[in-house]
Amino acid sequence: MPEEEVISASYSWKRDPLLLAYSIMMFLPILLVFLFYNYYDLVFLVYAGGILFIISFIIIWMAGGEFRMRGGAPEGESIVHTTVLVDSGVYSVVRHSC
Repeated sequence: MPEEEVISASYSWKRDPLLLAYSIMMFLPILLVFLFYNYYDLVFLVYAGGILFIISFIIIWMAGGEFRMRGGAPEGESIVHTTVLVDSGVYSVVRHSC
C-alpha cells in the first residue's frame, strides 16, 4: 500500500512564491523611502507617516495577540484552527468594524 502524503499545516516561503513576491512588493515602497528620503523636503509628512505606521503596527500586533488568546485554537495548533468568533476587544474593531 502506498503511503499517504502528509500535508503540513506549517508555512513555507518555498511553497508559495506569489506570497513572497507580494510581500516584497508591499515593503518595497517603505524601503525606497530610505533611499529617496524626503526628496521634496516635506518634514511634516515624514513624521506623520512614521507615527501613523507605528500606531498601525501596534494595533495590528495587539489584535493578533487577542485573536490567539480568545480564538479557541487548541494548544500548539496554528491560529487557523480557531473555533470561536472573536467579537470583543481590539480584534473585533480591526476585523469586524461594521
